[in-house]
Amino acid sequence: MLEAPEHGLPGHLVAFVGALRTHGVSVGPGETVDAAEVMGALDLLRRRELREGLAAALLRRSGQRQVFDTLFDLYFPPALGAGTGGFEVPRADGEDGEPGPVDVDALRDMLADLLRDGDEERLRELARAAVDALGRSGAAGTGIQGRHRQPSWSAYQALRLMSPETLLAQIMDGLRTPEDDDFTDEVRRREIRDRIARFRQLVQDEVRRRSAEQRGRDAVAKTAVPKQAEQVEFLSAYADQLAQLRRTVHPLARRLASRLAVRRKHAKRGQLDMRRTLRRSMSTGGVPMKPAYRTRRPGRPELVILCDVSGSVAGFSHFTLLLVQALREQFSKVRVFAFVEKADEVTHLFEPGAELSGVMQRVLREADLTAFDGHSDYGHALGSFAEFWGEAITSKTSLLILGDARTNYRDPNLTVLKRLVGQARHAHWLNPEPRRQWGTGDSAATRYADVLPMHECRTAAQLTDVVEGLLPV
Repeated sequence: MLEAPEHGLPGHLVAFVGALRTHGVSVGPGETVDAAEVMGALDLLRRRELREGLAAALLRRSGQRQVFDTLFDLYFPPALGAGTGGFEVPRADGEDGEPGPVDVDALRDMLADLLRDGDEERLRELARAAVDALGRSGAAGTGIQGRHRQPSWSAYQALRLMSPETLLAQIMDGLRTPEDDDFTDEVRRREIRDRIARFRQLVQDEVRRRSAEQRGRDAVAKTAVPKQAEQVEFLSAYADQLAQLRRTVHPLARRLASRLAVRRKHAKRGQLDMRRTLRRSMSTGGVPMKPAYRTRRPGRPELVILCDVSGSVAGFSHFTLLLVQALREQFSKVRVFAFVEKADEVTHLFEPGAELSGVMQRVLREADLTAFDGHSDYGHALGSFAEFWGEAITSKTSLLILGDARTNYRDPNLTVLKRLVGQARHAHWLNPEPRRQWGTGDSAATRYADVLPMHECRTAAQLTDVVEGLLPV
């Protein structure tokens, strides 16, 4: 069943759209009107069709579906309270005929049967029943303070007691036949693992729904709704988020290329050519009816990238390099240099057609980047770059430095940086740290920012905006 709207369907839809906007999904009036028409045309009790219809009406970009699905479950929940599912949680015999504690072993057997059969609707009902029976913590107590306490809900507690991962061997033994070969066995094993992962997600969704009923949708949405890939901060992203970020590189590059095409279209005319304009005006009695403009012929600049690949900064550097790789046709030549304590050229690892999966591991393994203790040394890295590859910076070169500018209290070598910036056509520094942290601790960001423009690039969205501003037109 669907939650009854507090202010009618239109108000409920507007609240849902507002939540999408709050979490970075751009939804305009046109999309909202389309969504209202979808809700008017569909049976609201057919929740799956409603979900897909609203997604088709409201979403315009890839990477937004996870945010949409999470908010949809909060604003259009499948049930209220414990629901009316057909599962009766097995319990041990209690005293005086009263129901005793939950029989976890029997509940696990029920779960094993459903995981074997793959009935998702029944798995959803079991997840709801399991959360109600096992995921409740901090229930109302006794006494003056405990009387008004409400239970909280814990997916961890419910999943720990049920331990669905430990059922894999039991399920496989029940499915295995003498005719099965290794391939069939592995396919079935992966299928059961996917079902277990899906059940875990159903439990987490159910806990989020019950928590939203208790604490309010907005309060739960602040922490439960995942950030879009473009809004995830590089320095705090975990492995799965970084992997998702890497999958957004090419869509970002295509959008950037489209924006650049528009900019070039509007900027293809140069300054007014007075001589040609006056010549044209002779045929119209000296009235300049058709002004003539000089043709712009912007050349594609060379690009030199100097990137810190140490520690957590490596995720930011990797994503930036992949984005530049996808946009390399915007430049006549691209050279890439990595550094930790000293610099080394790694251009060959980013050449067109190069295998980019695991490229950062190859950089760390094959490049000569350390000298003493393996900690970042920007001053020494700048010095080694200037000594061995200083000729790479010319009047046609755009220099791009990637890093957090944390020098471990070592000499920042501003003299060499000033010389490199002076040689370059353009020079910019992209820093993944928040601006408020520049200059704190061992950060030399404010000192470097006095030499060349430094841009805050904590997320892919910020990075995209900065790169778009730096690319040639």
